[in-house]
Amino acid sequence: MAYPTGNIMAGKRGLVMGVANDKSIAWGIAEQLAAQGAELAFTYQGEALEKRMRPLAESVGSNIILECDVTNDEAMDKTFAELEAKWGKIDFLVHAIAFSDKNELKGSFVENTSRDNFLKSMDVSVYSWVAVAKRASKLMTDGGSMITLSYLGAERTIPSYNVMGVAKAALEASTRYIARDLGPSGIRVNAISAGPMRTLALAGIKGGRDLVGTGREWSLLKEDTTMEGIAGCALWLLSDLGASTTAEVVHVDAGFHAVGVPESAASAE
Repeated sequence: MAYPTGNIMAGKRGLVMGVANDKSIAWGIAEQLAAQGAELAFTYQGEALEKRMRPLAESVGSNIILECDVTNDEAMDKTFAELEAKWGKIDFLVHAIAFSDKNELKGSFVENTSRDNFLKSMDVSVYSWVAVAKRASKLMTDGGSMITLSYLGAERTIPSYNVMGVAKAALEASTRYIARDLGPSGIRVNAISAGPMRTLALAGIKGGRDLVGTGREWSLLKEDTTMEGIAGCALWLLSDLGASTTAEVVHVDAGFHAVGVPESAASAE
């Protein structure tokens, strides 16, 4: 995918967490940041993800690829200690980490949500954002910017999104509180609410692929959410162009979030 090149991020270093493969939103963001001159470090969890991610990281000139288990405080401490030893400080953070048992992302939220999966989903998808922000902020000695990835299911019910919608709502609330606490240190904290994309995350939701077509049909722009659009928004928020913007949830979904009743339904009356 061709991204605009330049030097908007020249001299800036940052950590990208959550790249699963070359279709990941996190990867699209990383490519755009690299095209604008950023130096990138990456984390992974598990050997399988490392094998997929390492060649991607190397393709954008990164040689800092660290293992990180966000459910383990000691593991996170080690990861950020290693990053500090290599770079000393960072300027930005991309958090693109979420998890839920796909067997519970279908049908009834009330009937299908177990206590164990509810707690794990919140731990991985939400608390990791808090825990990572805490550690990353210590390395942003000259200020910086952080973003996480959300979805409209945080605000409205989405078929089969279930506990992930609850987790994303908590993620967005956490973004505001993190922004409050880190603002005095010159650190901006925002979330991008991306429209449905053909990613591994979407594949894990029953009927998830249908959301792409619905998003295109009902959106104000009558088009798919593009990786270029999401990556461009991330570039704005993570660069100096995003000055004075914090605690925001920015929708990048071709205007789908603003639709109450689609035109097709209204014209059928």
